[in-house]
Amino acid sequence: MTKFLFGSALAALALAIPAAGAAQRLGPAVVAVVDTDRISRECTACRAAATQLQNQGNTLRTRAQTLQQQLQTQGTPIQQAVAALNGRQPDAALQTRITAYQTQQNNAQQELARGEQNLRSIQAHVQQQIGTRLQPIISTVMNSRGANIAVDRGATLAAAPALDITNEVLAQLNQQLPSVSVTPLPQQPQQQRNQGR
Repeated sequence: MTKFLFGSALAALALAIPAAGAAQRLGPAVVAVVDTDRISRECTACRAAATQLQNQGNTLRTRAQTLQQQLQTQGTPIQQAVAALNGRQPDAALQTRITAYQTQQNNAQQELARGEQNLRSIQAHVQQQIGTRLQPIISTVMNSRGANIAVDRGATLAAAPALDITNEVLAQLNQQLPSVSVTPLPQQPQQQRNQGR
């Protein structure tokens, strides 16, 4: 009887081991490749946003040049007046001009910093909108093609053309997201409260 129980236990164990092993095995990977660089260059919303961002960047550069010229024009006579003092202290009128010039310099730097920050925020918002829409599209196309993993073309050494789903992803993205908002990222409620103080 002990042999029977021992034999039954071994048989049950033998049946359980392959079942446990099968449960832990993963199926074969079916890979799809997406060229996200191409999508960011060619999608309709991406191109329109890139043009607007470039225009805003050009406007900011032009403003920086204008401010620099204004400061140089105002600063040169002040520098000459200070140099003419030969180390003596400037009088009250010259000191007032120096202080006003320094204030203008600071204001110009702050204006340009705000402009650059605004431009970075717009870029981040554009990327966020595209990324939010792109991820589900990639998943949908990947699943329709029977793939269980998608990789970026930039992260691969080589891939067969048949694995590339970029055209389908690009077509769906253009259909679902014809344009994006080219505005700064919406501020979070905490940031708004902090700035209101």
